Amino acid sequence: MALQPVALVYGIAFLLVGIAGFIPGLLTPPPAGAPPLAVPQGHGMLFGIFPVNLLHNLVHLAFGLWGVAARRTVPGSRTFLRSVGLIYLFLALFGAIPGTSTLFGLSPLWGGDVWLHILLALPALYVGFFVPARPRVTA
Repeated sequence: MALQPVALVYGIAFLLVGIAGFIPGLLTPPPAGAPPLAVPQGHGMLFGIFPVNLLHNLVHLAFGLWGVAARRTVPGSRTFLRSVGLIYLFLALFGAIPGTSTLFGLSPLWGGDVWLHILLALPALYVGFFVPARPRVTA
């Protein structure tokens, strides 16, 4: 398994999810009793499962652009995947703690996001830390 294709897949997935968060038809209202946000713009449930808001979507887009750019080199891909793994594990932990589940009111991290962030973090950590570098072969 090469690092660069994995970084590209993560990058594209982040871009698609970031864009999806701005499409009103893909959002449902947040549930009653959802933690309040200091940034309520775009607050909703993406696909009815994942809480998002404007900042959440912008972060997805930023990670997407980073992943697409990082895939150009093996060291860049490795750094990106390690960073995604560590950051998203941290975000999953924050989302699981009621007092920090909105990243201090900035972005919702609770509910389905906790499990999604763990599912994103674990493969990224494995590939980023344990898969040997194998440069992409170009013709």
